[in-house]
Amino acid sequence: MISGKFAITIHILTLLHKFPNDYLSSEFIAGSINLNPVLVRKEIANLKAHHIVESKEGKNGGTKLAVNAAELTLKQIFEMTFETIGLGFAKNQPNPDCPVGKNINQHLENLYSEMNQKVSAQLEGISLEDFSNQF
Repeated sequence: MISGKFAITIHILTLLHKFPNDYLSSEFIAGSINLNPVLVRKEIANLKAHHIVESKEGKNGGTKLAVNAAELTLKQIFEMTFETIGLGFAKNQPNPDCPVGKNINQHLENLYSEMNQKVSAQLEGISLEDFSNQF
């Protein structure tokens, strides 16, 4: 399902790219996003697990970009955030005796697969640096 995780992750990484020499605190990042720092730390943990950021603890601690922004694509960021996008399926099992009900989920799966291919193709051509340069 679609959520705001991708937007939060892009916001975090764009900030880190804009301040390349600084370790940014989760409070600073959260202030920019207008989000609870706990949620920011959760997304930072995911980025750390993928070796995209590095963190330092202590008074002057925070998070810093650990990769070259020109080499990190939005597709890679998307894939770290979601495996795929989907708009979901009905909670109830469709009627298998209905000509629509018996095929709806397969057609939705095909549609979602096509959407993911198109999204991936578009995001592949945009680096974090390209995106950040808009600001």
